[in-house]
Parts: sequence; C-alpha cells; structure tokens
Amino acid sequence: MTDMITIRRPDDWHVHLRDGDMLKAVAGYTARQFARAIVMPNLTPPVTTMEAASAYRDRILAALPEGADFTPLMTCYLTDGADPAEIARGHAEGVFTACKLYPAHATTNSAHGVTDIRKLTGVLETMQRIGMPLLIHGEVTDRHVDIFDREAVFIDTILAPLVRDYPALRIVLEHITTAEAAAFVEESGPQIAATITPQHLVINRNAIFDGGIRPHAYCLPVAKREKHRLAVRRAAVSGSPKFFLGTDSAPHAIDRKETACGCAGIFNAPYAIESYAQVFEEDGVLDRLEGFASEHGPRFYGLPLNEGTITLERVDTVVPDRIGDGALALVPFHAGETVRWQFVD
Repeated sequence: MTDMITIRRPDDWHVHLRDGDMLKAVAGYTARQFARAIVMPNLTPPVTTMEAASAYRDRILAALPEGADFTPLMTCYLTDGADPAEIARGHAEGVFTACKLYPAHATTNSAHGVTDIRKLTGVLETMQRIGMPLLIHGEVTDRHVDIFDREAVFIDTILAPLVRDYPALRIVLEHITTAEAAAFVEESGPQIAATITPQHLVINRNAIFDGGIRPHAYCLPVAKREKHRLAVRRAAVSGSPKFFLGTDSAPHAIDRKETACGCAGIFNAPYAIESYAQVFEEDGVLDRLEGFASEHGPRFYGLPLNEGTITLERVDTVVPDRIGDGALALVPFHAGETVRWQFVD
C-alpha cells in the first residue's frame, strides 16, 4: 500500500474565487494546491472586457498569501452583445485565456448570460479562427425541462449542433454530471473536452435530501442519479486526456446557503486534491491521478506542464465543520468527514 505520492503540481481548470473580502478569504486555498486556475468571470458586474479582466487579475494576485506561486487565468463572460474584436485582442495580449458561456439564468450571477447562442455567431467564428477555447455551462434553462435533465437536453439541442457548425472550435464542457455528457465528450473529436468536480465523483442526488434538505450538497449542475455519478467517475479515472480536473469550487457564506432560497455551489478548495486522490485510490488507479490533475488540462489548452511537484501523504484527516468566521464562515466539502490523504506543504 502506498503511503505517500508525489505528482507534478496540478492546475484547477474551473474555479470561483469571488471578489472583495470573500476573495481574500478563499484565494489562498486554491493557490496552495494548484499552480494555475481558470477563474470564472461571473462577478457582479461580470467580467466582459479586457480592462475588467486585468483589474480582477490584479485583485486576485493582491489577495494571495505572501510568497504564493499562482497564476490566475482569466476568462471573458459572454453576453448577447459580446464584441469579437475585444475578445480577439484580449486573447492575443494574454489577458483572456478562454471565454465562458453561461446560458442566461443557468446558475449564480448568470443573469447577463446568453439568451440565444445564434447571437454569438461572430464571436464563435472568431474564437474558432484564433483557437480560443469556449467553456460551457451546459444546461438549458427552459422551465418545462426537469432540472435533472437540463444537461442532457443541452447536449442534444445546443451542444451537438454547435460542434457540427463549428468543427474546429475548442470546447470544454464544464463540470459534467451525466452519462450523456461523458459519452458525448468521449465520442467527439480531440477539440472537445470536459472538466469534472470532486463532488460529482463522490455524491449523487440523494446527498441533497439525506435526512432533510442539505444545502451544502446543492450545486449547479445539480448532482444526478447514481448511474450518472458512476459514468462520470469512470470517465475521470479512465486515463482519457479528454477529461481533467476542474473543482468548480464555489464559496458562499453560510447564511447565503442556509436560507429559504439558498445559493448553488460547493466550496471544495481546501481539500480538493485529497478528495480526488481518494477517488482514484478507491478505483485502483492512483497512478492515473497525475494525468487527470496535472497533464490533460494544460495539453488541451496548449500550455506547458508545471515544473514543480506536490506530495500527498496517507494520513486520516478530519475536515472541519466550517472554515472562517462571521460573514465569511464557509462549510467545506466533506465537512465533518475523514479524508484519507493529506496535502503536504
């Protein structure tokens, strides 16, 4: 039995760092484990311009603990009126790594998202031409579609036609949760990839209703049936370069989760790599963790692999019930549970 593993330093290809005091409270957790992270742009107001992205990047760097070695990779929030020229300029100048497509009202702070993908024709043509990745929150928002079917319907009605119409567009289907998503990505060409969160590898939808409403198990896309969890987990541990780590860590203060209309999001950054390691160990493929966490993502994005390493030690670690105090108190993923690996500083 392996008691210690060392892997190339990983990256997080999907994270929410928020802003203001919350940014200062959470940024260090991501920077501690990951060398780089794709930072989501759904602030209020959203990050839609080069100027806004540069300013947000500066705020992230200022919020990091002293000595942190971390690179935030910025994204552009797409709206119906997104400017292709601004996006191309931002990509050429190294400000925008990718663009993020939120269907309007799909998740937290997505009210300014895209109402009709046909309004993005100029943007998508430009992104395809310059090789800029499109990151997609893959759910329809039609109220007549069951919340547990929104990802599958999105794949059939929007994603499949998008891939057909823009065959060279590089697409990351974010935080996949269904067997349909895993199959679509696997069966598509090399320009299609997906990120996978720790929570969608560990919990199914029962976790949200375990003995009552469990708001800290609620995220979007919502966890699905067990058969979908298993399909996504098989994809993650398969060794396929089309699947890579994206935590979708999404902090919300406790009073915003435990309320009549609680926010969607799971804060998993403090124990993210430990959670992934436990999954890969349980499935007997711990040797594939490095590819999933540290290699597949940068290769898809065309970025160099990280030079440094991290070490995980087999030590039972009890995850605290909460992290932080007052208005910045947060409940982490695995709260009150014991994880079998510990990140070694």
